Amino acid sequence: MQETETSEGIIIYGGATCYYCVAAKQLLDRKGVPYVEIKVDATEGMREEMERRSRRRTLPQIFIGGLHIGGFDDMTALDRAGKLDPLLEPFKKQAASNG
Repeated sequence: MQETETSEGIIIYGGATCYYCVAAKQLLDRKGVPYVEIKVDATEGMREEMERRSRRRTLPQIFIGGLHIGGFDDMTALDRAGKLDPLLEPFKKQAASNG
């Protein structure tokens, strides 16, 4: 996992026909946290931004609070290890206070 220059919400860099992107969004939906999806194939320059921030080329690339956690496999590994929920907790509270 890699810290990035900003401390934002949850961001998924994905693509229109990416199965693992859909699976990542479904997992976050089940966890009850809001996220922003950036479709790298729909917006010019977004793939380059994703590659610069993540140093990876595959989809999806997931950031939680500015922390690059990797792709869907990395996120599910964190979930199985019990390490994903603590990362998501601040965003659950934020969603509850905004709702």
